Amino acid sequence: MTEVMTTQFWMGLLTIIWINIILSGDNAVVIALAARSLPPHQQKKAVFWGAGAAVIMRIVLTIVAVELLKLPYLKLIGGALLLWIAVKLLIPEDGGDDGIESSSNLLAAIKTILIADLVMSLDNVIGVAAAAKGSMVLLVLGLLISIPLVIFGATMLMKLMERFPVIITIGAGILGWVSGEMAATDPVVTDWVNAHASWLHWAAPVAGVVFVVALGKWLAARTLEKHKEVVDLGEEPKS
Repeated sequence: MTEVMTTQFWMGLLTIIWINIILSGDNAVVIALAARSLPPHQQKKAVFWGAGAAVIMRIVLTIVAVELLKLPYLKLIGGALLLWIAVKLLIPEDGGDDGIESSSNLLAAIKTILIADLVMSLDNVIGVAAAAKGSMVLLVLGLLISIPLVIFGATMLMKLMERFPVIITIGAGILGWVSGEMAATDPVVTDWVNAHASWLHWAAPVAGVVFVVALGKWLAARTLEKHKEVVDLGEEPKS
């Protein structure tokens, strides 16, 4: 357990918690939507059991992802995917319930929560697996702390993100950093990087942050501009 005493461990733990907080907002909303038609006394049960099962499922999936990331090229692919996930965080989306149906049956609501969480957890799984850097202790501890925090504090977290958008930008930047780290440590390139370009260990993460924030902000500005054009066109016919 000497690993727990290191600064690297605690930085990794904070990164995992932060990634989960940023990426799990939608999952928390899904849980609320799936349980909204249950009687009040069953809503808490649905959230508790659905969230508990989702935590276990997420841990299993992420452990599998950690093992897969040891294979050649998968860190490069995962890093590229993580870049896109980070950029998408910064692009405003239309509201909606993503087609999630509520249920008046407790077991059906729990099943809905599990299926929806499974479908929506790819970004979390990749991000957390990369941040854990092979440490199972870090992985499990980070997930056990952050997932319940997100689920039961969803309303407060989403209000905070709406009020302070910089939280989302910081989260996207962290994902960009992790993506750069992944690319520079893929088994295919790691020996070459260590021998000839060790500077890539810090340059790649920095490039990831810059790429994510620059592209994300640019796409966000374009999206808002298009939305404004649509609204203006919709108002024109009044004559």
